[in-house]
Amino acid sequence: MLRGQRLALAKGLLLDWSAASYRKREALAVIAFDGHGARLLQAPRKAQAHNERWIAPLAGGGGSPVQAALQLAEEVLRRYRKTCAAQPIALSLLTDARFDPLPPRPRHADRCTVVDFDDGRPRLERAARLAADWQAELLRAADWSAA
Repeated sequence: MLRGQRLALAKGLLLDWSAASYRKREALAVIAFDGHGARLLQAPRKAQAHNERWIAPLAGGGGSPVQAALQLAEEVLRRYRKTCAAQPIALSLLTDARFDPLPPRPRHADRCTVVDFDDGRPRLERAARLAADWQAELLRAADWSAA
């Protein structure tokens, strides 16, 4: 999904979100997924001040295993829920949603956001369908790049 400008935008969003989490003293976890699989980059913990070191080398690519990433997210969120039961958990998925089938909403996320990176022609609007299925907020990455 993420190549070139879209990958740079995704990294910028991740930097912004990690900085905001740091300022709010919130916990942050990050799962990366690409053509090579899904992996936990940062286990849930208080966000750190400097994140460029681990965000810069992130790679993108097609054939991303979204199902594997969401299964890993479900397990990470389940374990985190046991230790921080009262803390609300948010999950954000950055995707062009060009995969089939659309996955179910992760059970352990209290709030979900789908960030739509689909800029293909034609636009498939699958991220909008996924957000509707998940009862999630839908944000368009293009809106950030224009800001």
